[in-house]
Amino acid sequence: MQTRITELFGIRHPIVLSGMSWVSTPEMVAAVSNAGGLGILATGVYGAQQTREAVRRVRELTDKPFAANATLYFPGARENAQVLLEEQVPVINVSMGKGDWIVEAARKYGGKVIATVVNEKHGRAAQAWGADALLATGHEAAAHGGDVTTMVLIPTLADAVTIPIVAAGGIADGRGLAAALTLGADGVAMGTRLMATQESPVAQASKEAAIQSGAYDTLYTTRFDGQPCRILVAPGARTAVRRGLDLPRAFGNSREIAAMMGMPYGKLFLGVTASGWQNIRRMAFLANAFKAFKRACVEGDLKRGVLPLGQAAGMVHDLPTVAEVLDRVVAQAEAVLARSAAGRGA
Repeated sequence: MQTRITELFGIRHPIVLSGMSWVSTPEMVAAVSNAGGLGILATGVYGAQQTREAVRRVRELTDKPFAANATLYFPGARENAQVLLEEQVPVINVSMGKGDWIVEAARKYGGKVIATVVNEKHGRAAQAWGADALLATGHEAAAHGGDVTTMVLIPTLADAVTIPIVAAGGIADGRGLAAALTLGADGVAMGTRLMATQESPVAQASKEAAIQSGAYDTLYTTRFDGQPCRILVAPGARTAVRRGLDLPRAFGNSREIAAMMGMPYGKLFLGVTASGWQNIRRMAFLANAFKAFKRACVEGDLKRGVLPLGQAAGMVHDLPTVAEVLDRVVAQAEAVLARSAAGRGA
């Protein structure tokens, strides 16, 4: 199946692995890229040296195109982005910030930039500052989807921009891919569906929880990490939402972030506190969220951890390989589109 996205990124299937912290590891990225899609390496939980090592590990595991993300409001994100440019990562996924400087540097080695957006305003802005494509995240998506559903967001963006669009949120099978293409997208990103695969590093208990969950078993709230975030309804999630912003807990958890980034804790603490209350609040939420996501994804602890999960969980019922997911999604989409074309012809 060829679209503007497969041509832009040099991939076989118009399917992207969302860049999910603790999930989109080098091994998972390589599994998706080797299966014909585009894996996005999640760098938010890495320091600069870890990011460099992760990129090189991906290259040990695949010779296919891959991507890595740079969530620009995360601590250390600019340093990570610089590493991605130095390592000449084929595709850089920019979110929560203006990535014009990344575009300029990436183009020098032939790299591409895809910007994550949740509304028309940000989509137009990303095209203006040079993004090659958009990853448009609808309300149904795990973690940080927007206020507008995918079914409305995609055609709205397709009318507003000329660059290719990857649709994310609520897509777990070929019907979703066919629908996204019909609405004006050029490909899809899947997080929840690919999280529940054999190669996924997510703990077995959390995979099973995802498989057993339905479309109504998620919660969309700002009380977990300070942004609108969709998570699995489970004991740890209920506790986190009830607790809301917890500054004392954040002080302890932020030490882990500093260690993860290889940054002296004092430097991180002073930098955050000097930046004003809004940033202190944001970083406190982030520190607690990182810890909770890790507990759920890595340890399978849903009593204390929080699992990001999309409404597409209601369509996830098995634990196939990554290659099986991509092959059957494309085959089903082609069949759906063929039936639609035949119907129009009749």
